[in-house]
Amino acid sequence: MVREKIRVLTRTLKWKCVESRADSKRLYYGRFILSPLMKGQADTIGIAMRKALLGEIEGTCITRAKSEKIPHEYSTIVGIQESVHEILMNLKEIVLRGNLYGTRDASIYVKGPGCVTAQDIILPPSVEIVDNTQHIANLTEPINLCIELKIERNRGYRIQTPNNFQDASYPIDAIFMPVRNANHSIHSYVNGNEKQEILFLEIWTNGSLTPKEALHEAARNLIDLFIPFLHAEEEKENFHLKNDKQKVTLPLFTFHEKLAKLRKKKKEIALKYIFIDQSELPPRIYNCLKRSNIHTLFDLLNNSPDELMKIKHFRIEDVKHILDILEMEKNFA
Repeated sequence: MVREKIRVLTRTLKWKCVESRADSKRLYYGRFILSPLMKGQADTIGIAMRKALLGEIEGTCITRAKSEKIPHEYSTIVGIQESVHEILMNLKEIVLRGNLYGTRDASIYVKGPGCVTAQDIILPPSVEIVDNTQHIANLTEPINLCIELKIERNRGYRIQTPNNFQDASYPIDAIFMPVRNANHSIHSYVNGNEKQEILFLEIWTNGSLTPKEALHEAARNLIDLFIPFLHAEEEKENFHLKNDKQKVTLPLFTFHEKLAKLRKKKKEIALKYIFIDQSELPPRIYNCLKRSNIHTLFDLLNNSPDELMKIKHFRIEDVKHILDILEMEKNFA
């Protein structure tokens, strides 16, 4: 256990870890402070950090199991002490650490008799097991246990429905949350004539992340969520209300008209070599265009506003924003 004395910092806003310990391989604890805060700020930060710690941090776990010898989830297999359901529950508790993306394959191939534990899982290179001693099954006879597994990285908690079966495989409820629990508390004090606060954060993790790592990741995720507000621009609304329904008016200046002018200036060939990432497009608009295979300004100008509006997550304000940027491009002068 590591403990440090708490010192109230009266000038610069700082944080520090005042207590940390590892109760087991699958249970870490950390206690942090942030100070000095003005009245009301500690509760604002504490609530946001707790929600981010419990809901915004990604984790890795087993989400599906498959074996040719399993007729159904509640069956038993000769030579195995546990039922199929108990094995699936044991697989659900396996704690993994990894930075994989998408779905990866893993497997278990064990010959009995003997005890099957987490160390018998054959994992992809990007994943490791936090506790190799986690129990899976007991083989009481010389039989072969072969299980194919699917591993995913996501966030939150995903409950599998009974009808979510694929190729005789069995879905497993996924607990992607590395943080088991998080609490915050506030200590108020008077500094001169000003009332200030200290925020205390307590974090318990499953061992795939330390509490300090979880704190850093939660803070980064919160920052990412608020960044769009820093780049928000005031735009004129192109909305007209009629018969209590909101209707959208598209810009009068269309992309086809723009393309016609550019062709007159013989710049069509040059447009094929100007990629959209060279323009100052907001990240959300850029990602929408890339997903629709729009890579160059020539690709962009070959789409009408109506065609762009069919792109998922694309808005009428984005069309106007693109037109404004194209008007300012020096290459279009």
